Amino acid sequence: MTKDIIENDPYRSAGVDIDAGEDLIQKIKSDVSLTHNENVIGNIGGFAGMYRLPKEFKNPIMVACTDGVGTKVALAQEYGNLKGIGQDLVAMCVNDLIICGAKPLFFLDYYATSKLRVDEASIVIKSISKACIDSGCSLLGGETAEMPGHYIDNNFDLAGFSVGCVEEDKIISSENVSVGNLLIGIESSGPHSNGFSLIRKILNNYDGPQNFKEQMIIEALSPTLLYPKLILNILEKYQVNSMSHITGGGLRENLPRSVPKNLSVEIDSESWQMPPIFEWLKSDGNILQHDMYRIFNCGIGLVLIVNEVDVDPIMKEISLNDFNSFIIGRVKEKNQKESVVFR
Repeated sequence: MTKDIIENDPYRSAGVDIDAGEDLIQKIKSDVSLTHNENVIGNIGGFAGMYRLPKEFKNPIMVACTDGVGTKVALAQEYGNLKGIGQDLVAMCVNDLIICGAKPLFFLDYYATSKLRVDEASIVIKSISKACIDSGCSLLGGETAEMPGHYIDNNFDLAGFSVGCVEEDKIISSENVSVGNLLIGIESSGPHSNGFSLIRKILNNYDGPQNFKEQMIIEALSPTLLYPKLILNILEKYQVNSMSHITGGGLRENLPRSVPKNLSVEIDSESWQMPPIFEWLKSDGNILQHDMYRIFNCGIGLVLIVNEVDVDPIMKEISLNDFNSFIIGRVKEKNQKESVVFR
């Protein structure tokens, strides 16, 4: 393209750089290709992604999830730490898929920005690609949208969409939960991708030592843990009655979705130690413990509801996969309005 054409490009004069989009495709091609397996049909750059349903499924049920990263993106941009944001995006979707027992198959992303910065976008998509590999799924495609005037300054936003599959007779639902089942809490890496509007407010109001603030920022931006490979390993060997991904709404609002309406869960709040970032958020943000359990995961990223006899071997399996876990509660008859009771 000649200089005259570039300078007279009408779309560029409106703030959209088509060439930058092409540059990005070339930059991410190899990262995306690494996520592909024998079920992916075609290559990056087509109008749509195609995926062959794996032959391992006899009575397949397709499962789909979509989510975003929320205002964690703003914090990551503010402090120039974008390396984990792509993993956050993938995790928020595939961690939801696994809750019903589904194996993640493929993922698509949507990256929207005021002005496309190729190096910045490629960091995010590289992180998305790696997270897809770590979750056992393919990055089948995506969309990059440059929208000056809609997004302000250097802002960008992320959304993701994932599809998985589960055998019909292996779908996990709350129907199998019964009184006496125990709850195994699997650690989180921090706030994951929830509560960041409040986290940013607390950080903005903080006037203590700068080095402590920087440490809290690092902990806040720690990428959301990816649970699919761990959970699929567990499901191959042991019975899991139900699961809960602890996202927005915390333990208090997510756990009731994983038990029958006539049952409740009693949580032993002393069975695990809240990580330092949550203790700091509670203290500096003057947040009641009741609200902490409603806003944040408080150190528990995913909960398994299992038969008591399976607790020890499942916790051993979790440990072998380099995760920490805790027995955090028990299923009981519901004798009051609340579905979750903290002791």
